[in-house]
Amino acid sequence: MAELSTVARPYAEAVFRLARDAGDLKAWSGRLHSAAQVVADPQMRLLISDPNVAAARVSDVVISVLGANLGDMGVNFIKVLAKNHRLTLLPEIEAQFEALKAQAEGKLEAHITSALALSEAQVSDLAAALKTKYGHEVEVSVSVDPALIGGVVVAIGDRVMDGSVRGRLEKMAFSLKA
Repeated sequence: MAELSTVARPYAEAVFRLARDAGDLKAWSGRLHSAAQVVADPQMRLLISDPNVAAARVSDVVISVLGANLGDMGVNFIKVLAKNHRLTLLPEIEAQFEALKAQAEGKLEAHITSALALSEAQVSDLAAALKTKYGHEVEVSVSVDPALIGGVVVAIGDRVMDGSVRGRLEKMAFSLKA
């Protein structure tokens, strides 16, 4: 996955700068979301990956499915991605764009994975601690993974804080092997 994010990053940053400079972050967010959904469709993936279909034809199909809401810049963006055989990166481009947008708006997205279901109070305490640590509003999503045994894992962007029992056991096992 790191390779996908590395390849998608310049596109996401370019679209973000374009949208920010135009004061059009919300509209671009919607465009990228729609485009990512279109290219994630299994039939569209087959078309995109077919070497017998020209990039111009693929971009025309994607543009026609997305409709007039794309705007001129959106159409150009889709054409550039198709020409460079990067349309399949749209979901990753969208994710990185949203992260840049949230950062520009002073928000962070955190995903908390817990061994047990967390109460609302525990989630709000974790969110408050993260807000204090990073100095930004934090939007939290929570999931449960019993394999953690105990504790939590917090992921913010590419940063991961592992406070799980499983993580500690893995570190201990690594230390004992070394």
